[in-house]
Amino acid sequence: MLYAAPEHPPGSRGETRRPRLRVLDGLRLLAALMVLAYHYITLRDGWGGDPTAFSPVVYHLSEYGWLGVEVFFLISGFVICMSAWGRSLGDFVTSRVSRLYPAYWVAVLLTAAVLTVWPNVRSADNWETVLTNLTMLQQGLGVPDVDDAYWTLFIELKFYLLFAIVVFRGVTYRRCVLFCGLWTVAGVVALKSNSDLLSVWAIAPYSPYFIAGIAFYLMHRFRPTVLLWAIVAISFLLAQHYLRGRLVMNLGAKADLAQGWPVRLAVLLAFALMAAIALGWFDKLQWRWLSTAGSLTYPLYLLHMYVGFTLIDLLRSRVPAAVLLPGIVVFMLALSWVVHRYVERPLGRKIRVAMQKSVEEMRFHSRGKMSGTLPAKQREIVREERKPDPELLH
Repeated sequence: MLYAAPEHPPGSRGETRRPRLRVLDGLRLLAALMVLAYHYITLRDGWGGDPTAFSPVVYHLSEYGWLGVEVFFLISGFVICMSAWGRSLGDFVTSRVSRLYPAYWVAVLLTAAVLTVWPNVRSADNWETVLTNLTMLQQGLGVPDVDDAYWTLFIELKFYLLFAIVVFRGVTYRRCVLFCGLWTVAGVVALKSNSDLLSVWAIAPYSPYFIAGIAFYLMHRFRPTVLLWAIVAISFLLAQHYLRGRLVMNLGAKADLAQGWPVRLAVLLAFALMAAIALGWFDKLQWRWLSTAGSLTYPLYLLHMYVGFTLIDLLRSRVPAAVLLPGIVVFMLALSWVVHRYVERPLGRKIRVAMQKSVEEMRFHSRGKMSGTLPAKQREIVREERKPDPELLH
């Protein structure tokens, strides 16, 4: 996913193309490492019990690493609004499919293979489950995830589908604000409506982060206004409402012993950092390595959990924990780079080109310009124009 802001229209803060927001790349990797720390240090999986090889400070800090998911959702609202601006619905769908699925397919198959060969921590269930997981729609069908980290992907997909309504109509300032308002109301009403359908799509515990992200992007693209700050403030207050439940969800019985204020402070800092990005404070931060770091985030998130747990289980009796943990982190980063470089980029490019041609085919025939109604010479021209460009396929 590229974080280059589109050109600003008249009335925005500038007429020239704004620089790539590399700070978002770095923030994405930080969020992934937070989740990784929570899984590898706080959870028992792989260690056989509560990890004891780490200092109490490191252990208790890692208990809050699950908040990286909330940071992901904040960034997603910002970036999806940015990447969808000026695009058609077909272009939007093409970009999402080509971005999400290549690394995901590898992660599902690799994780299933590891859990099949070494079912010490968890088994791969059955191959019907694995095949269903390849659709990324398993939660809607009541099928378990091959890897528990995948639960956030279904939340993202629902956001994409909802925002696709805006894309279909054409992304504008007014429509984005209206979308934010309607989704906020839906989240509040869903709590008392007793409607499963509304609850599924309102996604009340997480929608405030996406909504705030959209408002932050509107600030960045145009300028801050009282209306946009109000959307952010309401989203922040609603997000706070759900944090206790999220703490219990992630720490279980240990939630009563954990402090609640670090959770609220972390969310406040995340909102403050996104506000600084929206106001352009980090526009001049152009370290190229941040883009490389950001490119590792998605494969790292997909691969790290049960592959990492399995490695911990296999090696914990032979390698000191203080050496094993950083070693596994480095290995997972290297594996993520391999997946990004040799799978995600080339396969994503091929899928994007193929889908673009498919969308163009659909548009061509939907306009009623069926090739059978054209003279023979024109049909030949059409066939030549629609042949795949060999350069685009490599």
